[in-house]
Amino acid sequence: MSGLVALLDDVAAIAKVAAASVDDVMGQAVKASSKAAGAVIDDAAVTPKYVHGFSADRELPIVWKIARGSFFNKLVILLPVALLLAAFAPWAIPPLLMLGGLYLCFEGAEKIWHKLHPSHSHSEDLVQEKLSGAQLEQKKVAGAVKTDFILSAEIMTIVLNSLPGDGPFWMTALSLALAGIIITIAVYGTVALIVKADDFGLHLASSGRSNAVRAAGRFIVKAMPTFMTLLVVVGTAAMIWVGGSIIVHSLHELGWHLPYETIHHVAVAAAHAVPAAEGAVEWVVTAALDGVVGIILGLAMIPVAQYVIAPLLAAVRPGSKTASEP
Repeated sequence: MSGLVALLDDVAAIAKVAAASVDDVMGQAVKASSKAAGAVIDDAAVTPKYVHGFSADRELPIVWKIARGSFFNKLVILLPVALLLAAFAPWAIPPLLMLGGLYLCFEGAEKIWHKLHPSHSHSEDLVQEKLSGAQLEQKKVAGAVKTDFILSAEIMTIVLNSLPGDGPFWMTALSLALAGIIITIAVYGTVALIVKADDFGLHLASSGRSNAVRAAGRFIVKAMPTFMTLLVVVGTAAMIWVGGSIIVHSLHELGWHLPYETIHHVAVAAAHAVPAAEGAVEWVVTAALDGVVGIILGLAMIPVAQYVIAPLLAAVRPGSKTASEP
């Protein structure tokens, strides 16, 4: 009997350790996921455009196809690569993180540039006119999954860099996988709500049982274009801010402290000028200055992408788009 009690005590102790480990994994995954907020917001802001123009009954199936591709990108391709980097080449993570941050800066700056200098190519419209509905859907989904792969690579790198480096391999793997699942569900769950919001509003406006419900439905329908515009603005700003922040912090970790220390000193001085809200002021000033770094680097990358990277890609893959094309 005493042996059975001892065994039960051992089982209970193991269960407690396992529960604590699960809590640690969940906590690390959630904390690390929050570090990738900028790329996550941009992912949610970019995806709704891929369902634009399709019938309402195809919107959610298209979102699900893109989400399935995103799960594959994160869990099947990027997760093993990230774990191999963490195990055998951790020195490569900061440079890759900086490369991803530079890409975010470029993407954000390019969106602003195209907004200020709009251009439109009719070739894409002609191609779309010749495609059937199923072909066009397949083309849109493939394009969305490719875009998601780039953003997912940046997200997984940010998450990996945010995890404790001294933890056991299995905890790193589970935390990274869980973070990828949480982020994908959050992004595409949000996208599904966004793309169906106007249909929900129309339903309330036409079938509401009271004037207040019908008015709320009309408000949703009218507000969605403004909300989508705001979402794009927030996503662009988040990309530039996060990209600049990644580069500043990575340079600091690699030994070049001037950008980080300059921004830190300016933010602290500004915070001391407003004692009632020191923390908020310091965060806002830091984010703003990180954004300035991001926009400068992003604008500098536009000619590099157009005149160096795009020709190289065109030489490798004839018929590919240039960076200046929408």
